[in-house]
Amino acid sequence: MSDNPQPAAAATPWRLVLMLGALTAFAPMSIDMYLSSMPDIGRSLHAGADDTQATLAAFFAGMAIGQFLYGPASDRFGRRAPLLLGIGLYTAASLVCALAPTIQVLIAARFVQALGGCAGAVIARAVVRDRFNHADTARVLSLMTLIMGLAPVLAPQLGGVVQFVAGWRGVFGLLVIFGLLIGLWVSVSLAESRSEATAVQARSENPFKAYGALLKQKRLVGYALAGALNGATLFTYISTTPDLVMGTYGHSPLVFNIIFASNAVGIIGASQVNRLLLRRSTPDRVLVRASVASIVAAFLLLAAAWSGIGGQYTVLPLLFCALSMYGLMSGNTMAGALSVDPKRAGSISALMGGASFGAGALASWAGGLLHDGTPKPVGAVMFACLVGSGLAIFQLAVPKAAREKVRA
Repeated sequence: MSDNPQPAAAATPWRLVLMLGALTAFAPMSIDMYLSSMPDIGRSLHAGADDTQATLAAFFAGMAIGQFLYGPASDRFGRRAPLLLGIGLYTAASLVCALAPTIQVLIAARFVQALGGCAGAVIARAVVRDRFNHADTARVLSLMTLIMGLAPVLAPQLGGVVQFVAGWRGVFGLLVIFGLLIGLWVSVSLAESRSEATAVQARSENPFKAYGALLKQKRLVGYALAGALNGATLFTYISTTPDLVMGTYGHSPLVFNIIFASNAVGIIGASQVNRLLLRRSTPDRVLVRASVASIVAAFLLLAAAWSGIGGQYTVLPLLFCALSMYGLMSGNTMAGALSVDPKRAGSISALMGGASFGAGALASWAGGLLHDGTPKPVGAVMFACLVGSGLAIFQLAVPKAAREKVRA
């Protein structure tokens, strides 16, 4: 049975979409630009591999924690003020990173940098839900993924050039400029979008009560778990791929950057396929089918990693396929969650983002714990995450009636 045609999409406000996409790029810019600089950072600050790796873990932790603060704040005080505060904090912390005299200062500054930068992603998603319905929210989020996805494609290359010219400190200097420019753009162009109904709801409850009310909603928990576990595959990939590609497979940093950029293109492409699919299908139907496809891709990756058949020439293409499913699923899990309780859009965005970074940190830790110099850990962790995501979709997030229509 074919899917029912969907209502005509609202006209796309491209200027707003570009701005919101840029706001979601704080994290990928801050991560991907400096990955190839990590060995140089260790040598410059006389730090071991564990301490250098902690600069990445600290950023993940700051992103996970900070989102829970900005979500309720944006519901209560509006979108603009918390967003500008976060961008200011990000810019100041980036400057401290650029001037850090020790690895301990850099670790602390990276944590604060993330606390500020996460405001962009949380509040951008809330602004989308303020302005669009469920289906259009999924479409706009897919467009934002297209813009955000340019960061993993361009950032490693740009970071490599800046590192060559100005060292790793120059990379963080460029992030200072990025923060200043985005902050100026927001202050001039972003109008307040939070509704009065959202403000009244937020003033009637403290953040803990808001999160408690959200966690009692079965569908929201399902979308949150599905989105978090789907996102965890991306974090697993980010944390394990440098060692896999440059260590296990022996490729140069240039080849690593090409592979990294190619996988980002896969995610971007899948997000745009999602946008096209939403012209004739609902976000939930696309999500169900994409979940099944992701599990199949992850199983094939796991089988290739453990069997060793084809080596890297099998593992890397299957890794590309499994990662591309992230772009097909992420916008739909977020749009589904935001549709459950629109008056708490900021808190939902924070819950979704925080859960994703938390799950990502755990998945990265599991990948490190299982590290054995082969692709087996990344295959096992990604397969487990996507199976868990699928269970959350089928058992909690997507109503039974929608699943039956998908099967029909």
